[in-house]
Amino acid sequence: PASATRTFGYQRTEIVAAALNALLLLGLSGYIITQAIMRFLAPPEVASELMIVFGVVALIGNGISLFLLRSAQKESLNVKGAFLEVLSDLLGAGAVIVAAIVIMFTGWLEADAVASLFIGVLIVPRTLTLLREAFDVLLEATPRSVDLAKVREHILEVPGVVDAHDLHAWLITSGVPVLSAHVVVAEAANPQMLDRLQECVRDHFDVEHSTFQLEPRQHS
Repeated sequence: PASATRTFGYQRTEIVAAALNALLLLGLSGYIITQAIMRFLAPPEVASELMIVFGVVALIGNGISLFLLRSAQKESLNVKGAFLEVLSDLLGAGAVIVAAIVIMFTGWLEADAVASLFIGVLIVPRTLTLLREAFDVLLEATPRSVDLAKVREHILEVPGVVDAHDLHAWLITSGVPVLSAHVVVAEAANPQMLDRLQECVRDHFDVEHSTFQLEPRQHS
């Protein structure tokens, strides 16, 4: 919960966890790719039957996890990180099964290294996307759902508003955008004007938490 020292509580912990998860996945993919190259140069003996058993178990387990996470990953960056990890594991499990079958019927041991390389490369682009999204939140970048130029246009349409400046929008955590702005008014501000400004950003841009500083024209 929020407190006097942490006015938004620990909501951003989710984003920190997502960033750490992404960094961990990058490190893991680097390790897998390195091991895959080493195994390709000197392929060890592989128990293909055991590979198939573990591959099938992983395929079923990750398939269930992916089904459970599919809707929540659209609303939470942290759940999205888990979803991407599970998706990579699911595809990786499929690659393991294919590699095991190839080894079983052809004896080509390098198939194990190829599958590992595929898994490692598969993780990287999704992880970089997750890391960029997490850093955007931590650096308080403007949310993708909020176009500040359009926000300004909507604010200027409110009767009595002359100008708007110092617009800022950022995310506290997934699904919690906030916005602040200085609004120059033609005459003494009234409660209806403030209500209309807050309704504007809430209805058009889904920003529930907004702060407006209303200023007279003569204020520099």
